[in-house]
Amino acid sequence: MLICMHSTSVRIDSSTHEELKRLVDLDVGRPEGREAGFRHPAVVVTAQRILDAGPSVIQVVPLTSTIRHFGSEVTIEADPHNGLANTSAAQCQHLRAVSPGRVATTRGNVGTAPLLQIRETIALLRDLP
Repeated sequence: MLICMHSTSVRIDSSTHEELKRLVDLDVGRPEGREAGFRHPAVVVTAQRILDAGPSVIQVVPLTSTIRHFGSEVTIEADPHNGLANTSAAQCQHLRAVSPGRVATTRGNVGTAPLLQIRETIALLRDLP
């Protein structure tokens, strides 16, 4: 199954519904304050069942190569599967909703364990069960 996000796609294995491609480059425009801006790597955290419906907005967590060891950030090691050149931190405190049209390219597979850690950190930040 292939989920299209304008010119980019997120590919899933339809037998297990496990995410295979979740690391993308976003074109988020000019930043305000301490926001991530311009073209920036991010992890798509929108649930697969929502992506399957072709949403007009998706949720993403931006990445930074500045590792601060904040409790609200999840470290992702660079590897050939995720397309990162450097170890990066997923900034869960900067969860944002963006148009799928802002997805410029798909980098690779963030991995099941980091995606789970990111989702758990978001739930903790938002005081969700």
